[in-house]
Amino acid sequence: MSATEIKQIKSVAYQGSGRLIIGIMAGVLTFWLFAQSVVNIVPAIQQDVAIPLGSLNLAISLTGLFSGCFIVVAGGFADRFGRVKMTQLGFILSIIGCLCLIMAQNSLLFAAGRIIQGLSAACIMPATLALIKTCYQDAARQRALSYWSIGSWGGSGLCSLAGGAIATYWGWKWVFILSILFALAGMLLIRGTPESKVNTTVSHRFDYFGLFTFVVMLICLNWAITKGNAFGWTSSPILIPAFIFLLAAALFFTGARRKKSASFIDFALFRQRAWSGATLSNFLLNAVAGTLIVASIYVQQGRGFSAFQSGMLTLGYLVAVLAMIRVGEKLLQKVGARKPMLWGTAMTGIGVALMALTQLPDSTYAAAVFIGYVLFGLGLGFYATPSTDTAISSAPEDKIGVASGIYKMASSLGGAFGIAISASVYAAVLPLGAATAATAGLLVNVAFCVISFITIALMVPRQAGSA
Repeated sequence: MSATEIKQIKSVAYQGSGRLIIGIMAGVLTFWLFAQSVVNIVPAIQQDVAIPLGSLNLAISLTGLFSGCFIVVAGGFADRFGRVKMTQLGFILSIIGCLCLIMAQNSLLFAAGRIIQGLSAACIMPATLALIKTCYQDAARQRALSYWSIGSWGGSGLCSLAGGAIATYWGWKWVFILSILFALAGMLLIRGTPESKVNTTVSHRFDYFGLFTFVVMLICLNWAITKGNAFGWTSSPILIPAFIFLLAAALFFTGARRKKSASFIDFALFRQRAWSGATLSNFLLNAVAGTLIVASIYVQQGRGFSAFQSGMLTLGYLVAVLAMIRVGEKLLQKVGARKPMLWGTAMTGIGVALMALTQLPDSTYAAAVFIGYVLFGLGLGFYATPSTDTAISSAPEDKIGVASGIYKMASSLGGAFGIAISASVYAAVLPLGAATAATAGLLVNVAFCVISFITIALMVPRQAGSA
């Protein structure tokens, strides 16, 4: 595509403001803080809404699934129709989704609300990253990204405690009322921002077949991973979805090779080594989220901790990740992206390894878990901003939205599959004892960190993100 065919439409005089950053953070928090809080308020919802537990758990998972599936599509739409428009659409969808949840009296409306929340996140995440790329430069961009990361990583760390506190003292519906207020504030704060989009004379028909096969792939793979231990890995309820996954994957990758840049996922982006390294390591480090579910289940089932005590062990993670994100930004400016990404990945792996020492006595193990969570938070804080900056700064100018969408898709899918794999390993080994099962499940997450470290070392250039 020649320079005459593509023109980046943006106001060269406009420089992103603090007001825009706060508006973007409000959008990120509507998902990572409020939408994710549902995980911790299931009993409160069940008391008010006639939803079976199985249907409620499925509805909860729909948000991550739809966000992960459609985030690349939304990133492409942001490039084509405008990043500000797509962010505002995300806010509107967030409000609609929250209203559905507030008014829900059955499984259908509740599930619809969760799906709409997922679509909202798919619109907001890549569009806001692309806005940061186009509205801020150099140190200002890195500062904006650090605040974006605070909203994302900090919101995900705070959601369990915040959701529980709001549901306990105000009622669970106030979680979504507050989310609506944040969405309205975000809409006002980004209003007036000059539109940013790509104007191209080349048009492609949307790859609906690629999207369909991609969704089928994810659903079948997730089903096989999460249900394999329950049904048996060689049973027909697992083998049939596994076969469909392989068939859908073959069709998807064959179609992507034929359609090239018109494909649902443009694999030409992976030729950018820095972007590929950031995206793949991001997938792997988000997969380490499996640590949270394994450690939480084990300390309650194997050590007799209460849910509140289990939650308190994670406070170190929350404080550390919030404190270190700005440190990661400063390190990025001083030494580039590669070193803090490596340091962060190593710290995260060491923290998870401490939690895997299940042979320790109760008080010593509790201390090890607390320190492990602190290192977990420190590591992710070091990693977050340098990784995000590497991803968007190395993406082609005309594909920022798509590249940002794939990067955030890696976050969503990494977390979803990391949790599924870790929980499956824990369940499979549980007959040998809770301690052995926890060690196995946590060591899987250490392996994710090791592979992520190797990926960064091989693919992220030493100068990446230093500009």
